Amino acid sequence: MKRSSGHVPLVLAWALGLVLTGPAPSAQAAQAVAAGGGRMVLVRTDRQLPVTGDPIWELQLLLPGQPPRAYEALVGRVRRQESDRHRLGSKAPLPRGRYAVTEITPVAPTDDVELGRFLWIGLEPAFPTARRGLGIHHDPSAGRGRRSGTDGCIGLIHGNDLLVLGDLLRRSGTTELVVKD
Repeated sequence: MKRSSGHVPLVLAWALGLVLTGPAPSAQAAQAVAAGGGRMVLVRTDRQLPVTGDPIWELQLLLPGQPPRAYEALVGRVRRQESDRHRLGSKAPLPRGRYAVTEITPVAPTDDVELGRFLWIGLEPAFPTARRGLGIHHDPSAGRGRRSGTDGCIGLIHGNDLLVLGDLLRRSGTTELVVKD
């Protein structure tokens, strides 16, 4: 699910230090993932949320000279884990491959409640796929019934993790995500 655009004035986002860059054009996504001071890696774990059975994924942040950090996430919907990951609207996990981080912006009060209330970290695939509007956000309904999971984005289970991740990405200049599973 993509956050709506234009609801948070760009000047305010820059003043808060929350915008990493503007959206990268698709043709430049491959170049953007090569830049930066670290990378993120997304992998599936063997763990599940107890009530809903959602598989827990791990978003790892690897920064040079620092210990790895890991954040628990839900990716896609529980019953859509094996769906076509390249089909738009599939609610499946992101396709495997490299992505560029395109923006880090606050979630506006007018954005969909399923984006949480913290940040939106935009992602652009560096490979051909029909999937669009992908990003990292908080999943406020994680483990709470039918709304648990995402429409295909990376939904961090703990909102405070998203604030820490956004700050670390901005300060380190990290612009790459690799989806391994």
